[in-house]
Amino acid sequence: MSEAAMQAWLPNVEEPSRRSGIYPAQWYQGAFQRKEIVTAVPFDEVQLQPASLDLRLGAKAYRVPASFLPGRGHGVDEKLAWLAEEELDLTNGARLERDRVYIVPLLEGLNLKKRMSAVANPKSSTGRLDVFARVISNHSTEFDSIAEQYEGPLWAEIVPRSFNVIARTGSRLVQLRIKRGAPRPSERLVRDLQKDDVLIKGENVVDIKRGRVGVSVDLTGDPNSKLVGYRARRVEAPIDVDLVGHYDPADFWDPVTRPERGGLVLKTDEFHILASKETIAIPDDHAADMIAYDTLVGEFRVHYAGFFDPGFGMSASGHQGAKAVLEVRSHEVPFMIEDGQIVGRLAFERLTEKTDRPYGQGIGSSYQYQGLALSKHFRR
Repeated sequence: MSEAAMQAWLPNVEEPSRRSGIYPAQWYQGAFQRKEIVTAVPFDEVQLQPASLDLRLGAKAYRVPASFLPGRGHGVDEKLAWLAEEELDLTNGARLERDRVYIVPLLEGLNLKKRMSAVANPKSSTGRLDVFARVISNHSTEFDSIAEQYEGPLWAEIVPRSFNVIARTGSRLVQLRIKRGAPRPSERLVRDLQKDDVLIKGENVVDIKRGRVGVSVDLTGDPNSKLVGYRARRVEAPIDVDLVGHYDPADFWDPVTRPERGGLVLKTDEFHILASKETIAIPDDHAADMIAYDTLVGEFRVHYAGFFDPGFGMSASGHQGAKAVLEVRSHEVPFMIEDGQIVGRLAFERLTEKTDRPYGQGIGSSYQYQGLALSKHFRR
């Protein structure tokens, strides 16, 4: 986007109405004007999501022997100076090997003001490819958590798990949410939302604990095909993260059908795409995250890509609902899950105000009103 086009796209934006919360799409317009988000190259409007911003990979990737955090008083570049084993040029695309760890400088950086902090997460399509992606900042002691008043560059840690992938400068694998204050979900808030907006619809009584809503797995599946999910195959052919509707699912996935008896056994480090039994709808002034790893429900990780945007599952006339696609990997030991078993929990947070860009077909969202679905890279 040219500078002139950027200014036309960036009208003056008033301060949000609520004192704390996640910022909606329209706030990012002002953030660019105020240089709270800085970019190495011109902004592209496709980066803008209902309550987050897609971050773009820079020109280089550094292969390192292990994941790491810089820690207090240390910068990422300082660690890369002695950890990096190989440098890859991403300008025209490069192959990132399965089970290798890569650190990639991002094109965006931050200059956060008082009471401003940020959180990051993989994009949905990244998670559905079983690409483990996290954001790191200087002096950080946590992944995906950007401290209040942080000023500096950002990096992505990328670990392809099931597939080799091809990525390039400008590829969007992670996204960022900026917050004002410290909004905390409460059980009362969630119960009020469930009552008024019917966040979750399903056969079972809604399970709300610690301010989070339980999500269960559907192992009944399609009544005709009995399809309940997909299991990733270990193949050498790479997947280009920027191609849409390009690949034949049969080349990369095995279908998983309804278990004849008992449940579905998740073998250690096998990756599954499954779906929730419930449908979910997120109001335009709220957003949600799936808690990725909760040992209280089992030794597995569910939903690598945890952002549920405002407007997800909402029709123009009100609630409709969409299933959550679950990205599931067992850890340590094989684990059996059964139909209707709670496999994760959604945590809800409010926005500072309603988004002017709700999730849906109007902004080209890939998974509105979805059922069980692979990532956008595969032919439907």
